[in-house]
Amino acid sequence: MRLDHPRLADGVTMRDVTFRSPSLAREMTYRVFLPLKIGEGQRLPAVYLLHGNGGGYRDWSNNSDVARCAAQGLILIMPEGDASYFMNAVEKPRDRYEDYLVRDLIADVEARFPAKSGRANRAIVGVSMGGFAAVTLALRHPDLFTFAGAISPAIDVPERRFTWKRAGQWWAFRTIFGPLGSKERQARDPFVLLQSADPRTVPYFYLTAGEQEPLLEPIQRFAARLGKHGLAYEFHTKPGGHDWPEWDQQIPGCFESLFLKLRAVRGNLG
Repeated sequence: MRLDHPRLADGVTMRDVTFRSPSLAREMTYRVFLPLKIGEGQRLPAVYLLHGNGGGYRDWSNNSDVARCAAQGLILIMPEGDASYFMNAVEKPRDRYEDYLVRDLIADVEARFPAKSGRANRAIVGVSMGGFAAVTLALRHPDLFTFAGAISPAIDVPERRFTWKRAGQWWAFRTIFGPLGSKERQARDPFVLLQSADPRTVPYFYLTAGEQEPLLEPIQRFAARLGKHGLAYEFHTKPGGHDWPEWDQQIPGCFESLFLKLRAVRGNLG
């Protein structure tokens, strides 16, 4: 059992929620940070924070100081995604993690907590696997999120080819994304999705990566494609690799950009 040591902040409270996901037909747990004091009738923007492969819903709270951002007037939701890439698995029809997130989770959060509804009030941010999912879900569901942040995203997963060294990983990816070249895999590939993305409707993208990041090349390539297709984005690098110490250093810049976007869209924090 993993140790749980959430890093809280002044003026912030934490809650763990277990609810039944109809899409997955089982109980799922998520963690929430929200301001300790919320005015009567007040509702706040919600940010969905997605963990990396091998992690879980406790990762953001245990490995970063993201709780400080909740103190500034946000509800932060940290769902469990297992090793799903938050996608509906092509070869495991019961693993409908995309539906679980975009249907079940958002509905439960907005019914249970004082979270504002509507696209202008939602953001999605992820690290590694979760960064891939944040970008991909934002492209697949542009009506749900106004901002998508990807920190060291595993953006190239659907285009990775078989190697004996990573045979187990390759089969896991095939289970989720389908065979190489298939329509199912293309429908889950952010490089393919952005080709038909409408710059007028997709969210704002914020990409970051460490200068020693092993995935830096595909992340740089994806950022360049965003610019080529006229999508609004920013891309930053800082010293560091593919780990939580580096990601924790990237989080403040990501949320600074998010706050600016929320204010610009609807004055949500004013």
